[in-house]
Amino acid sequence: MSEPDTLSRKIDELKEWQRVAWRRVAEPMVTVFERREIRNHIKESDGELRCYLGMVSERIRFQPRKVEDVGDSLAKLNFRLLIAN
Repeated sequence: MSEPDTLSRKIDELKEWQRVAWRRVAEPMVTVFERREIRNHIKESDGELRCYLGMVSERIRFQPRKVEDVGDSLAKLNFRLLIAN
């Protein structure tokens, strides 16, 4: 598996984990201590997620751009001679 695929998979896993964790925080049966611990883990995973998203952003930013095919652009020029009297 290539590195970008691994990175995007890890990002998706962290997003899913955070989604489940926030649902768990909202459950009425969760104790105050458990809520605090879950929120602490969410904060930690948020930092990791930001790091991975930054890596993706840097890769996109420094990705080589495609070179345009200019073809035979000089053949399409229309010249006009202007003669001053």
